[in-house]
Amino acid sequence: MRIPILKLYNYLLISIQTEIDDQTAIQFQEDLLNEIHETGSQGVVIDLTSVEVIDSFIAKVLGDVVTMSDLMGAKVVLTGIQPAVAMTLIELGIHMQNVPTAIDLEQGLMKLHQELGE
Repeated sequence: MRIPILKLYNYLLISIQTEIDDQTAIQFQEDLLNEIHETGSQGVVIDLTSVEVIDSFIAKVLGDVVTMSDLMGAKVVLTGIQPAVAMTLIELGIHMQNVPTAIDLEQGLMKLHQELGE
């Protein structure tokens, strides 16, 4: 299963609608990095509203995706982080202090707009 990546103006929007397995996570990482490279997008919003729990591998991939996107010049905003996901990230030592977050996709788009100074 692939996670859809939508382009909206100069942003990429991802809404993860289901629990993801390791293979899907790796495929998502590759797809997103390729999409950033191909489109030159400056911002990415990853909506996690439907993700209720994550394991250590998925948490690491998520942290890596944020870092890799940043290295490629795309700012990432995470939206809809559920309490269990936030706890898992912190418990595993995946700190995202410099990663903007928002309650929902709409707020995430506004936050990304602010972060990019547009």
